[in-house]
Amino acid sequence: MQQLTAAPGGGQPAGEEFSLAERAYRALRDRLVMLEIRPGAPIHEEQLAQSLGVGRTPVREALKRLQYERLIITYPRRGTFATEVNITDLAHICEVRLELEPLAAARAARRATAADRAALTALRRELARTAPGRQDAELMHLDLQVHRAIYAAAHNPYLEDTLVRHDNLATRIWCLFLDRLSDMAGHVEEHGPLIEAVVAGQPERAARLARGHVEGFERAIRAVI
Repeated sequence: MQQLTAAPGGGQPAGEEFSLAERAYRALRDRLVMLEIRPGAPIHEEQLAQSLGVGRTPVREALKRLQYERLIITYPRRGTFATEVNITDLAHICEVRLELEPLAAARAARRATAADRAALTALRRELARTAPGRQDAELMHLDLQVHRAIYAAAHNPYLEDTLVRHDNLATRIWCLFLDRLSDMAGHVEEHGPLIEAVVAGQPERAARLARGHVEGFERAIRAVI
């Protein structure tokens, strides 16, 4: 049983305390994003509460947020389900990310605090250990960590919230085609120069690299569909 004894990642400072509802939300969000809860699977509050070691109220609050973020859907008299991954959403999601990812990267390069830069530098070291033989799921978690750390370093909560939601939806699409994508390690390693640009305070370079990363994501998906 997965007990919520520590707050999961997501771009927040290490050691920050979260409510049970927040922690339940983050745990369930990442299960849905990584397709550990499969698209179309039924969502049972009681089972989730037991698996997370919390009451049903925190789970219910988490599910309200997840429905707003298009990760679950509720049908009257049928119940609640994980949303399907619809490949037709790819263009819409990338359209938003192509505009906002470069903006967030540039803002992060200008506004990152010493703590932000330290967190990003630690992620850069983790990226340096990336190897082609590493498990794809582990690489996907690292990819999420990097994106969320950059969004947080931009210090614009509205921009961060929007990008986290769209990156989550993009990651679900990526996970759906993971077995057909040949260079997951290469995709994740692209974050290395981006992190370096943010840490070095180079907004134009950071924006250019962020945009190229999103364009590469869309090309890779379209090549296998």
